[in-house]
Amino acid sequence: MNLPTDFITRTKLLLGGEWEAFAEALESASPVSIRINDSKEGKLSYPKVPWSDSGYYLAQRPQFTFDPLFHAGCYYVQEASSMFIEQAFRQYADGDVRVLDLCAAPGGKSTLIVGLMNGNSLLVSNEVIRSRANILSENITKWGKPNTVVTNNDPSRIGKLHGYFDFILVDAPCSGEGMFRKDEGAIQEWSVDNVRLCKERQQRILADIWPALKTDGLLLYSTCTYNTEENEENVQWICEELGAEALPIETKAEWGISPSFREDIPAYRFFPHKTKGEGFFCALLRKTNTEEVSHKRKKDKGRMSKNIIPVECKMYVKDNELFTFCPKNDVWFAFPIRLYDDLSLIKSQLNVISEGICLGEVKGKDFIPNQSLALSTGLNTEAFTTCEIDWKMAVAYLRKEPLFLEGQPKGYILLTYRRMPVGFVKNIGNRANNLYPQEWRIRSAFAPTEEVRII
Repeated sequence: MNLPTDFITRTKLLLGGEWEAFAEALESASPVSIRINDSKEGKLSYPKVPWSDSGYYLAQRPQFTFDPLFHAGCYYVQEASSMFIEQAFRQYADGDVRVLDLCAAPGGKSTLIVGLMNGNSLLVSNEVIRSRANILSENITKWGKPNTVVTNNDPSRIGKLHGYFDFILVDAPCSGEGMFRKDEGAIQEWSVDNVRLCKERQQRILADIWPALKTDGLLLYSTCTYNTEENEENVQWICEELGAEALPIETKAEWGISPSFREDIPAYRFFPHKTKGEGFFCALLRKTNTEEVSHKRKKDKGRMSKNIIPVECKMYVKDNELFTFCPKNDVWFAFPIRLYDDLSLIKSQLNVISEGICLGEVKGKDFIPNQSLALSTGLNTEAFTTCEIDWKMAVAYLRKEPLFLEGQPKGYILLTYRRMPVGFVKNIGNRANNLYPQEWRIRSAFAPTEEVRII
């Protein structure tokens, strides 16, 4: 690995006698890890990621693209070190909370956090770049939790929701030193000047979003880089300039997590020669300064629409009395009724990409079920005719190819693979119209000859 000279010089000063072991680790293969969706999948027999209840290591990297259960949201391919945020959330976040994942794409940390939250809590996942926000929305939809909202906004706009969030995660854009062995492009883009620019950008992001955190609320700051400018120095800046205290997170010695390079700042570092994962840094902070709360949670007087959802469509959702059903033009959504006023507030202030469960669209006398409903943990499978399909047909479905379902009735049919919903078709007799979203389809032509099974 051809590391930049300045990076070597700077990192040697930080690591001292550990440099050789660190440099050797960078030449080794990156570990492969996944995190299961506890709402869809049980425990696995793979080696565990020690700091995550749902994280596992794989011996090699399979072709995830051709595993239908990956597309069904049964697991997420996530770097193991970043799963450590689970510890901060478990140890400090309690009860019904309003959570913001600010720089959320592609969705690994969001799907982790929403799996730890209770059903009365709300997750807002934001991404400022629209194309990445669409990818984020896809991954959140596949995870299937209805108490989620995906937004596409600049941090400064979200910051106007003064004192709204209990917990904010800022996985800040950084110089990416921790990704060197996974991404050669990160090496080529690295420079001391870029480190400085990243530090300044991180501070702007933090200052913009800080007003949205309530007093005594928690902010988890993380990067995938090693230098102290973007890490400890920024934590110190948050404490001194914004008003916060850094909090300790309990760890176990056998995890191999390294402490902060500053004794006065509790923070947690992951190095590839000590932990089985990539480079990662995080610190948890509690907001200590007080600010006036400017927003008001008013009940949405326009909740009741003149449009009437087809009665049978409410039956598509389990425990439907816990949901509000609302239309946008001819498309119907279901959202947890206890969180609907929060959704109304967010939609009045922010650009929302997706929310809750998209049930489907009314077209004439027909109601076309949406992929969001198929993958939702709120889906009532008993409301549909189901058809179990094999791996080859599941891959064909995910490629949005036409299908033929022998012996199945006409109408909308929920396809399942290994008893897990993967999506809808409309069976018209001589063929079944494939309703898988065009933008989600598998584009790769290099399909394996044998079934891909990971879980």
